[in-house]
Amino acid sequence: MPGVPDLVTRYMKRKMEKLDIPPIPEFIEMISDTGAGIYACKASVDPFELDKDDLVDQVQGIITVGEFYEHAAGGQIVYT
Repeated sequence: MPGVPDLVTRYMKRKMEKLDIPPIPEFIEMISDTGAGIYACKASVDPFELDKDDLVDQVQGIITVGEFYEHAAGGQIVYT
């Protein structure tokens, strides 16, 4: 339905503001500034025929789930 994506985007932005969650670009910058690695999921980008050049600069690479677990081995906190 036309207009629904814009409506949902505005709704989510207001919800995030109420919860004091920074906008996505700022949030990505904050994560990157901590030294954390930011990777894209290969299974998510392949169907859309995206490559690293299509992603934000902070993305260090496109990796598989197995590669993610190798990177995360020994980590104290893992978000999947």
